[in-house]
Amino acid sequence: MDSAVDADRARVFHDYLARHRGQMLAVLEALVRAESPTDVPAAQAEAQGMLARLLRTLGFRVRSLPAAEEERGHLYARPKDRPRGRPVQLLVGHSDTVWARGTLDEMPFEVEGNEVRGPGVFDMKGGLTQMLFALAALRAASVEPAVVPVVFINSDEEQGSPTSQRHLRRLARCACRAFVLEPALGLDGKIKTARKGAGRFTVRIQGTSAHAGLDPEGGSSAILELSHTVQALHALNDPEAGVSVNVGTIGGGTHANVVADAGSAEVDVRVATREQADELEAAIRDLETTTPGTSLTIEGGIGRPPMEPSPDARRLWKRARRAATLLDLDLEEGRSGGVSDGNIISQYAPTLDGLGAVGDGAHARHEFCYVDRMVERSALLALLLAQPPLPTTPDDAAPTTETLDAPASTQMP
Repeated sequence: MDSAVDADRARVFHDYLARHRGQMLAVLEALVRAESPTDVPAAQAEAQGMLARLLRTLGFRVRSLPAAEEERGHLYARPKDRPRGRPVQLLVGHSDTVWARGTLDEMPFEVEGNEVRGPGVFDMKGGLTQMLFALAALRAASVEPAVVPVVFINSDEEQGSPTSQRHLRRLARCACRAFVLEPALGLDGKIKTARKGAGRFTVRIQGTSAHAGLDPEGGSSAILELSHTVQALHALNDPEAGVSVNVGTIGGGTHANVVADAGSAEVDVRVATREQADELEAAIRDLETTTPGTSLTIEGGIGRPPMEPSPDARRLWKRARRAATLLDLDLEEGRSGGVSDGNIISQYAPTLDGLGAVGDGAHARHEFCYVDRMVERSALLALLLAQPPLPTTPDDAAPTTETLDAPASTQMP
């Protein structure tokens, strides 16, 4: 890498984005006003239509990829004039939010000094805006990245990406690196270089009902057994190792005077490593009942594997930190307890997450992001997109745009 060229580009990108700060806010406002709750598939159309139009103005060919629901789709975009033989880098975001339609009435889009507020500004329409303007900065500076940027924006991330995971996996397999535009970690804007994995389990206990007054010993209480099972689950917690097991809801029984014949619990688990994921899942599935006459079944599993830093991901992080210094930023890294599409993508390609907005309040009423940091983060992303591929060995060649024409089982959409 040529440090003089990088320093030059950093200045050019930052100056361009600083001049277009007002336009960034205008695009963000339009995206926020296009309310797009994840549980209303049809609500995604306006926001995704806007994103598609903006990507087309940047020279991208855009198409909608199918989802299980007819009214829900996901956006995929790649440069119209994609050079053959070049490696591919993946940009990932989501258009859905946790906020219901009408939230703007009580939580309006507002700019107060250096803070912009509104439903979805932080998670993650601010990140989508930064991505668009990073691509615009490259185009304005006539910088054609040696690694071709392709974009994927899904509409069900807040639900765990049930219909978009297959697209994410296919795209990640074809990418030599990936950047996720989820919000940064903390007010100081840490990059997320690691994420915990997450799982969801449902525990069901079957017992035998009986009259609690006339024949209490004739029944087998599922609730009694559930109480033992809940304690056994909580005993699996290991905070120092980064393992958490939380029984979030329980239910069962019919009336106070009836020995309960059924009980259930919903369990959330978080793990730091794949090894922990395997061990914890095995431990949960090995649970046994202790109350005579009861039985137990376990449903669910680890749905999002941990995002663990690979050697290539560590090299990508070092590049990001070096690029940040060119913008006079002291970039730091951290591990998030939450999950994102980065958990999936990182299984196949070196990934940096948390490149989106800097602020606070994801899924909360005080949601906001910093305006000045949008300019900085967009310039940082532009610098990263302009970097050459990570070094590879002959046996580990980076995927190229020719992969786009590979057989259907592996090709990018």
